[in-house]
Amino acid sequence: MAAAVAHDVEGLTEREAAILEFERGWWRHGGAKESAITELFGMTATRYYQTLNVLIDSPHALAADPMLVKRLRRMRQTRQASRQARRFADGAL
Repeated sequence: MAAAVAHDVEGLTEREAAILEFERGWWRHGGAKESAITELFGMTATRYYQTLNVLIDSPHALAADPMLVKRLRRMRQTRQASRQARRFADGAL
């Protein structure tokens, strides 16, 4: 059994801390991620991802869970680079 890791949530709202917790293990929720987002947070997936993107730029989020926040930032950067490459390729045609 894996030991639980304590995360410092100082400076985060309850919702922000819950979002980080959800991102740590969203796959444990049955069904689609978007359905779990609506059920747990009462917001659309679009609004959730807008909130998450602001949250992962927060120094408080980074302090609370550096590994998770850095992973989420890398994933975002990869998606942005992929979108830019597609736009460039579409424009170059």
